Amino acid sequence: MAWRKMLRRELLARRQAVPADRLDAWRTVMDRHLQYGFPGLAKGVVAFCWPIRNEYDARFLVRHLRELGAKAALPVVVAPKAPLIFREWYPGVKMAVGSLDIPYPTASAEVVPDIVLLPMNGFDKQGYRLGYGAGFFDRTLEVLQDKKPLVIGVTFEIGAIDTIHPQPWDIPVDYVVTERGVYKRDGDKLEFLGVPGNVKGSALSSPVCYADEIVPVYFGEGSEEKPRPR
Repeated sequence: MAWRKMLRRELLARRQAVPADRLDAWRTVMDRHLQYGFPGLAKGVVAFCWPIRNEYDARFLVRHLRELGAKAALPVVVAPKAPLIFREWYPGVKMAVGSLDIPYPTASAEVVPDIVLLPMNGFDKQGYRLGYGAGFFDRTLEVLQDKKPLVIGVTFEIGAIDTIHPQPWDIPVDYVVTERGVYKRDGDKLEFLGVPGNVKGSALSSPVCYADEIVPVYFGEGSEEKPRPR
């Protein structure tokens, strides 16, 4: 646990040192990978996490998916060492600020996600995730075994590591998406599948971007300036 704490601190520092414009470029490329690599995203309930500490910002993609018919959900901490629940998120829903200063819906309908876009501080060659150390998502996925969602880890290549030395309670993700492309967990290891179709040339040459289409009030962040990735 001490080793993981040190590694987490190193990976967070590495990510938080990345300039905002580079994060935004990576984010838009990942949006494209997710759209082309997982065309079924718009057909169900997509859970995502409000971004903190320069994480991949899924909100732009989620806006697009909602326009295509998806429902969006955010995780809610019920109690320490208890599984999370998920509540529907949409523009204007009543929110509160919880652990790590992460906003969450307070009164919307509780839902069970079909897909979880799960941020990661690090990921290893077996598809295991290094989170923030509280174990909420591992407990949650354990209780959702009867209706386990597809779990797509979302992070950047700077978070790739050899191993997190997984423990019995660690649950691997099904896929990982970074700015490089898409990985799939096959057996006990992560295999790189490449860049999804319909992308010509470099993955960074002409990424999709919804930033100019989104006003901050959509995310409940004011009404005059466009939101910027953190």
